[in-house]
Amino acid sequence: MEKIELQKIKQRFGIIGNAPGLNRAIDIAMQVAPTDLSVLITGESGVGKEVFPQIIHQFSSRKHGPYIAVNCGAIPEGTIDSELFGHEKGSFTGAYESRKGYFEVANSGTIFLDEVAELPLSTQVRLLRVLETGEFLKVGSSKVIKTNVRVIAATNIDVQQAIQQGRFREDLFYRLNTVPIDIPPLRDRKDDVALLFRKFSVDFAERNRMPAISLSDDAMEILSDYRWPGNIRQLKNITEQISVIESRREITAEIMRNYLPDYYESKLPALYDTIDRKTFATEREILYKILFDMKNDVNDLKKLVFEIMQHGPSAAEVHEGQAGVIHKLYQDAEQVIPEEKVARKYEVIRPKPENIQDTQEIIEESLSLADKEMELIIKALEKHHGKRKNAANELGISERTLYRKLKEYNIEE
Repeated sequence: MEKIELQKIKQRFGIIGNAPGLNRAIDIAMQVAPTDLSVLITGESGVGKEVFPQIIHQFSSRKHGPYIAVNCGAIPEGTIDSELFGHEKGSFTGAYESRKGYFEVANSGTIFLDEVAELPLSTQVRLLRVLETGEFLKVGSSKVIKTNVRVIAATNIDVQQAIQQGRFREDLFYRLNTVPIDIPPLRDRKDDVALLFRKFSVDFAERNRMPAISLSDDAMEILSDYRWPGNIRQLKNITEQISVIESRREITAEIMRNYLPDYYESKLPALYDTIDRKTFATEREILYKILFDMKNDVNDLKKLVFEIMQHGPSAAEVHEGQAGVIHKLYQDAEQVIPEEKVARKYEVIRPKPENIQDTQEIIEESLSLADKEMELIIKALEKHHGKRKNAANELGISERTLYRKLKEYNIEE
């Protein structure tokens, strides 16, 4: 699409911005407009999805027919079928007369179903029939009605996830999604934030006959860095808030932060969004490698300490840079009170060092769950002065199981 034609469309429909994703969405809407294909518009809440069905309708052969926009999420589930397809007199309580639905009224025109994923499953079945055959039934009627309506739908949720959760029919999704249009969020249109802010501030000032607000450079930087979870709707709301509340017409960064209390927190998810899956996978592999190396270092250090405790510092083969550390470990170990002098009522009878063949096996054993279990059993027995029943209750096991554990771990009084 030529740049001049694109700017004319933006001016006609009040679209502000020059982001590539936005221009691409407009280009797709213009290409699909002359056809009768169904269109599904996706994008976060507040990005301006409601403009694109109007573009498609105005540049289609149906532009002289009706255009009806329906917010499916705003209609109660009990009346949604009646609203869309109409009802016969007496078909339900309160149906005092027959009524045409939107699909009958919009014949030869376009119907825009906003928040289409909010439709109940029963209504989705009716909608699928209209899309496939152009036929529907009024509520309380058996007479088939024909309609010639183009359907454009929009949603702000992940439809694939809704399908997996059983909240949206997969066949309806593929029928609606003949031509998809995705509207980019405002955080992906950083250069458009300043243009939108200026537009909103000037429009508000003209409507209310007051001077328009402007932003300092640092305040504009804050606006550009902000994540904008509410997108364009949120930006417009904040612009109007500042225009009314602040007497000062030039807004500084300090003032702007008062209206964006989550500014610093919101930057974190925005940074995370820029990390693609490949980068994330690479960083995860690096983290795993670091953790693995740390585990090896700890095991090596334990092995050295064990050798020192058994044979003295001279037995350990170490580099010159490690000698001081190991000598200090040995000195500290000599100052430890011998185990037989510790006032413990219960102890674990372990094999003597000369019977140990594999040092690495001992190191790994110290990290096992069994050691933790033994420690908990000993503490429970000491706390209850050897009363096995009370200790078993605290551990959450039976007295029989505790007795078996004492035998298994060779824990003796």
